[in-house]
Amino acid sequence: MLLHVAGTWIIPLVDRDEPRFAEASREMRERSDYVIPYFNDKYRFDKPPFIYWTQIASYSVFGENEFSARFPSAVAAALTAALLYAWGRRLGGERTGWWAAIIFTLCLQVFIHAKAAVADMWLVFFVTAAHWAGYELLADSLGRDRASVNERHFKYWRVAFYVALGLGFLAKGPLAWLPLLTVISTKLFVRANSLTRRFWFVSGMLGALVIVSTWGIPALIFTNGEFFKVGIGRHVVDRSFNVMEGHGANSWNTYLAAMPFYFVAVFFSFFPWSIKLPGLTKHLWRKRDATDNYLVSGILIVFIIMSLVKTKLPHYTLPAFPLLALLLARHLFVVASERFARRAAIGAGAAALAAAFIAFPLVAPTFPSAQLYKLSRNDLLPEMDFANIDYAEPSVVWYFRSRCHGFFRGLNPDQLERFMNVPGPRFAIVPTSVADAFSARIHADWKTYRAR
Repeated sequence: MLLHVAGTWIIPLVDRDEPRFAEASREMRERSDYVIPYFNDKYRFDKPPFIYWTQIASYSVFGENEFSARFPSAVAAALTAALLYAWGRRLGGERTGWWAAIIFTLCLQVFIHAKAAVADMWLVFFVTAAHWAGYELLADSLGRDRASVNERHFKYWRVAFYVALGLGFLAKGPLAWLPLLTVISTKLFVRANSLTRRFWFVSGMLGALVIVSTWGIPALIFTNGEFFKVGIGRHVVDRSFNVMEGHGANSWNTYLAAMPFYFVAVFFSFFPWSIKLPGLTKHLWRKRDATDNYLVSGILIVFIIMSLVKTKLPHYTLPAFPLLALLLARHLFVVASERFARRAAIGAGAAALAAAFIAFPLVAPTFPSAQLYKLSRNDLLPEMDFANIDYAEPSVVWYFRSRCHGFFRGLNPDQLERFMNVPGPRFAIVPTSVADAFSARIHADWKTYRAR
């Protein structure tokens, strides 16, 4: 947990997603509307509400800042590691549990997303919880001593399975239901008891849908169905069949060439542990048990489905990383020496701390929105009207709305003079070229700031 939060208060919110999530949570809190998220006073249908709820809770404790916006992701990553420790302990004792948690915590993609104010780590947590619950429901078929399982055991894990699916949907939509495919895939390699009798699919999914509908029905009613059309239609269906925001392949030839993308990207995303993945693959090809097959199935289902999706980003396979960590932990000292494992863990931990406390302070001044805010914040007033020209970065909204209570609007260059001459406090963020052209008309009592 401490590793995940280290440095989160140093570096400004990055990319476009972090400030969108952070600001939407702030606006949800301001409106006391915990159903419909807004960003800059406009609907934000990109994701379900769980991440916003957790950020609001964090704001209530720590205030509205970079640390509190990112804190829920750190919590989710730590909880996922705790799940892996507990699950690994059941599979192979303390050593397997500890190494599963360590491997997951100290891989590159988890380092990035455990510090990011986005929804992904909560999806990972709930998918991991569902995978573990699914495993326990199949425990007797996957090699567990039958004497250790009974109907009470199944009842507990059945509830956990569908609660995880329901809350996972609230975290990031239908991707949270991938564990269903993992469970069904067990029919390929074990003679499992009837899955229908064991999992109670109909009543269980109805229970999961009840969890989803407590938010989903009001959201659909209040937005006349737009939340579903945009949230599912655009951000799930369109993302699967079309390239969004330039992340992926537009032509069929490029799409087919990009199919192995995640099988290559994992060597960077899962570093340093990815060094041992070829050896693990070779070992499992020769010798594996039903539990290995279950974990491999869950991993491959995530990788294959994400490979078929046209929009591609390296972190889309992150829900498979807990299973990959657990699988490697089970066989770590078959494919690697204890010396390698300890050195990799110490090296990755040291690199993570160096990034947080050395690299982050060095790159923090390179974020123009945050720098403009720091330069001007003492002159910002709550009643200020504000606008921008050709700089519609979400980070501007997040930083400047912490002092100004209005909402950002875009201007054309020829509207700038009229906007600035309206009575009352106001400011505009403009490109240097526009500012230079406008300099002769700047009033003596106006203040200007520059950032690169």
